[in-house]
Parts: sequence; structure tokens; C-alpha cells
Amino acid sequence: MGHETAAVEGVGMTRIQQGTNVLVTGGTGFVGGHVVEELLRRKLRVFSTYIIEEPHSYFSRSHFEKSVTLIKQDIRDIDGIRHIVERFGIEYILHLAAQPIVEVAIADPLQTLDTNILGTANILEVARLSKGVRGVIVASSDKAYGKHGKKKYVETDELRGDHPYEASKSAADLLCTMYARTYGLPVVTTRFGNIYGEGDLNMSRIFPGILEALIRKKTLPLRSDGTYVRDYLYVKDVAKGYVQLMEHIDEVRGQAFNFGSKETLSVFELIKKVERGLKKKVKFTLLKRAQNEIPYQSLDYSKVKRAIGWEPKYNVSKTIRDMYRWYKDILTT
Repeated sequence: MGHETAAVEGVGMTRIQQGTNVLVTGGTGFVGGHVVEELLRRKLRVFSTYIIEEPHSYFSRSHFEKSVTLIKQDIRDIDGIRHIVERFGIEYILHLAAQPIVEVAIADPLQTLDTNILGTANILEVARLSKGVRGVIVASSDKAYGKHGKKKYVETDELRGDHPYEASKSAADLLCTMYARTYGLPVVTTRFGNIYGEGDLNMSRIFPGILEALIRKKTLPLRSDGTYVRDYLYVKDVAKGYVQLMEHIDEVRGQAFNFGSKETLSVFELIKKVERGLKKKVKFTLLKRAQNEIPYQSLDYSKVKRAIGWEPKYNVSKTIRDMYRWYKDILTT
């Protein structure tokens, strides 16, 4: 990918030249693979950190390694991150790398806190000291809010995660605010609901679990009682959100944004949507063993819609058949 002079443009957008150097931490992961795809589509020069190679990932199966510079690097090593940013002249950092699994966080809290908090601090500190970084976007989560006993969460709600994963996201989110207010760092924080789509290889999550049960003709074990309600947001809407924020960084720096969905569903409602879309019956059993679960959580995304014009374009009915084919391919080969 060469340095070209054409630009990605739009009303109120930051001018981003084709060939601009963008670092995606965790770019080979589930969301990262789709973000990388969106960046490549816009002819930006993409660099990605990774820890392990996963042959079934969306990144690997899409052969993005042919167009992306891959660097094996742990985000907990600040010197390694600094070297990458300086060596490759990084201008934007999309920080997605994290320990994302709630059960792992409960079993090994220190590793999760180390990765999600110290790792984020390293990214922000390197960006602060770099003369070339023009913007940083950090992936937080709706889990950073903790439990408020309300249905719609807004960006001004207090961050009060009280279990390892949730607390790590609350803390990382607050670090972004600190760097923005103390040092004027052009950083933006994203808080997403439940993300689904091709490439999620954590089969304990609801969407991969449903599709695996259908493809392998198994009974799906549900940790909850099936009534817990969440936003369900398709991964390509997420990827577009990241890139739109990058393009609007001068207008939105120092802020946090919710990215929600028009589909706020209980587990039972989600299963019914999948069944209608695929014309297949999902067999499941209720374990009722969910730990630290919030009965109802949904994000108000009106702020990001006003700020950059983002809103979700996809839904379960529109995406489920493609998802089924993708999972069938990886689960039967």
C-alpha cells in the first residue's frame, strides 16, 4: 500500500490521507479483524500487534496478513509499544487489545487487570510522548458502568465496575479521561453493547454458542435463566464506528461514546430471531448459573448519532444466514 494523496473526506471530518499509518492493537482478534478490514478498504496503512496466531480468526481467513504489518507484541511492554510507534511513524492508534472474557477475569484477576489497565496506560503514555500520534481510540465496554439499576445507560452515568473484568474496564476508561484532561491527549473512549458476527471464536458467548449447537446438533447450555436483556450489535457496525471516530477525532477528542443497538433482546427473544432467520430449532437447557449478571442493560447511543452521524445499519435477520455459513465452514473443516 503506497502513500497516495487522495483523502477520506466528509462533512466535519478530519482529513485522513490514504497511506496514513494506523496501529490496531489486537487487530487479529474478533472485532480487530473487522476494523482492519474497514481501514484497508479506505486504503490506510495498517499495523497490528498480536500475541498468538489463530488460523480460524476472521483476520487469518480473510488473508489480511498480506496487506497488514504484523508485530508480535504484548501491550504490557511499554518499550515494545514505544518502538512500534516510533519505528513506523504511527499517526492513529485504535486500542482493542484486552483480556475480554469475564470467566477468565474471575479466575485470574491479576492478569486481566494487568492487561486491561496497565496495557491501556502504556498505550496512552506512549501516545502522550509521541510527536506523531494524532488520535487514540480506546475500546471500553458497557460493563464499565457496572450495576445502576436502570435500563438505558448514558455517557454521564458513573463508572462502577465491581468484578474483575468490569472493574478493569472502568479503570481503563477513567485513564482515558485523565490523559485527555491532564495532558490534552486526543483520545476517545468507546462503550459497546454485546457485539456479534463472523470471527467470534469464544464459543461460550451466546451467538457462537447458538450456531455451534445448530451446526453440531447439540443442546445449548445457557448460563442464565434466559430472561437477561442486552443490546446486540453487529461487528461491521462496530468497525465503521471506530473509523468514523478516527475521522472526527478533532471534534470528539476527550469524550466517551456509547454504541448501542436497535435490537435490545432477552436471550429467549434472540433465540427466536435466530430460529426464524434460519428456519431451524435451537435446543437449549437452562443452567441458571450466571455470575454477576445485570438483568437488563442497554446503551443510549443518541450522543454518537448527533456527534458523527453513526447508527447501526445491520440486524440479526439481515446477518444470521451469512454468520451460519461462516461458522459452519470453520466448525466442519
